[in-house]
Amino acid sequence: MNAATFVQALASIQLPNVFNPYADQCSVHDRANAAAMRRKSLRSYLQAVESLGVDTIWMGRDLGYRGGRRTGLALTDEQHLTAVAGLYPGAQVAKVTLGPIIAERTAAEIWSVLGQLEIPPLLWNVFPFHPHEPGDPFTNRKFSAKELSVVDELNAELVRWLGIRRIIAIGQDAAGYGAQFGAPVECVRHPSYGGTTEFREGMRRLYKLERRAAASAHQSALF
Repeated sequence: MNAATFVQALASIQLPNVFNPYADQCSVHDRANAAAMRRKSLRSYLQAVESLGVDTIWMGRDLGYRGGRRTGLALTDEQHLTAVAGLYPGAQVAKVTLGPIIAERTAAEIWSVLGQLEIPPLLWNVFPFHPHEPGDPFTNRKFSAKELSVVDELNAELVRWLGIRRIIAIGQDAAGYGAQFGAPVECVRHPSYGGTTEFREGMRRLYKLERRAAASAHQSALF
């Protein structure tokens, strides 16, 4: 397994009411070559993760319509694309949508913590695509067990390939799923739905971080 074969395998998956950012084109927001560019971004990001020797994964649930659906990167919105290369040297990522930069609250919280770490983790999701309600692509829903089964082996391959030895689950869905990979799983509250304070406290505890200001100005404006 390597970055190219992994991304190729992801791009081959098609499911109803699921947007695959590495294969699908959004007719409303995407540039003409968006899917190809997201594949390139993910390959580059995974190669950078491998070069860093990252052995920790932060695992969320799935891609959201304001974040990973657009960027193709887990827990990362367009607001933070310019920060990726600084934390993951060699990663080459780009905005591939039309119109203004779109920010996401969860990504803002994630990247606020990442900036305090000496070695960043691999950012990933239990379900690496964007599941949405039928006929309404700009909604978020939880994936089904059947949908998840399609990516089980790919997730296991990713963990084996990169030699992941620690899993930090962001939310209970990820905590339950991550237990199958044989690495220690630690869980923090997901920052959405009123969980911001508990998420920050959990990350401070796990990484022994100093307390910082609650949020930047742009974070407080997100929804």
